[in-house]
Amino acid sequence: MPKRRANGEGNIRKRKDGRWEGRYTVGHDPETGKAIIKNVLGKTQAEVKEKLKKAIEENVGIDYGRAKTYTVGTWLEVWMENYAKVKLRPSTFKTSQGFLKNHIKPQIGSIPLAELTSLDLQRFYKHLLDGGRVDRVEAKKKPKGLAPKTVRNIHQMIGSAYNLAMEQKLVTRNPTQGCALLKVEHKEMKTLTADQLSAFFREARDSGVYELYYLDLATGLRRGELLGLKWTDVDLDRGVLKIQRAISRQNGKVVEAPLKTKNAYRTLPLSADAIDVLMQQRRKTGNSEWVFPSPTGGPMSPDSVLHMLQRVLKRAGLPRIRFHDLRHTFATMALQNGVDVKTLSGALGHYSAGFTLNTYTHATAQMKQDAADTIGGVISQQMR
Repeated sequence: MPKRRANGEGNIRKRKDGRWEGRYTVGHDPETGKAIIKNVLGKTQAEVKEKLKKAIEENVGIDYGRAKTYTVGTWLEVWMENYAKVKLRPSTFKTSQGFLKNHIKPQIGSIPLAELTSLDLQRFYKHLLDGGRVDRVEAKKKPKGLAPKTVRNIHQMIGSAYNLAMEQKLVTRNPTQGCALLKVEHKEMKTLTADQLSAFFREARDSGVYELYYLDLATGLRRGELLGLKWTDVDLDRGVLKIQRAISRQNGKVVEAPLKTKNAYRTLPLSADAIDVLMQQRRKTGNSEWVFPSPTGGPMSPDSVLHMLQRVLKRAGLPRIRFHDLRHTFATMALQNGVDVKTLSGALGHYSAGFTLNTYTHATAQMKQDAADTIGGVISQQMR
């Protein structure tokens, strides 16, 4: 009966092509019991001897027999259920599930866990950038490739799963290390001026969508939060609005979703004008539970309000902006008119005032200049 070779055991031989090869055992196949052999190559016996020693040391404790039971796809499923589900926000977890189902499993899911290389990932990322977008209704007018930020998120997801695999002694390295990724270009923030807002509101009123855009510009709600409003969230007598949920499009369907963070669950005061606008909207919606219902009675689609925004802007002769820029317009106006950063941060649902400060440095820089000019003027008067 042949001797069963122990893990870490190795030998060196010279091959017919003139190179030296070191072979070592890293485990045994759980189904067949056969040894799992790996090798290193070199030009000289001394080189291979050094490589073999290093390889054996790196593989100490690695359970290749158990690792062989996993593919990239099945291990990511383990990571999703036992790690991501606990650590990630519900919305981020949902997005990660989509990445796994639509991109990772179809492209690299069948590769054995311990055999995925950085080159495999580089080719995978290039495919995603060139034409990886899933064919859906809401993606018809978008580029065929995924955005660099989306690819980076997928990369980070795979990297986190492989970190767990290393902790579990299933692999010796993380193949995401060393991959080249495109830089994420942050989209320039655009805001509407006071004059532009006047033209925008005139056109919005003519187009029959004044209430929706007025409320967004008066509160700074995210698009999903605005569309997620129900009349049970509105207390017109007390003049407050509760932000409880968001509307998003997932797998081609418009659905209710939890908010991004715990800070996003908040109660906002309403101005007298905002209350009047909501009362007008209440009369328009009849018995609908939604503040801004779709023609079919359910919540409006995030895509439809964006397309509607572009139509209003075009008809008003205004530059094209993103829906999120309405939120930026609200925040910028608030800071320019004396609202302190901490109060604004709470209204926006940010996790910290520091984040708000960093996001709106353009507005706070002008505030600092105005403060400096005011103090300078006071001091000058005292010196006269």
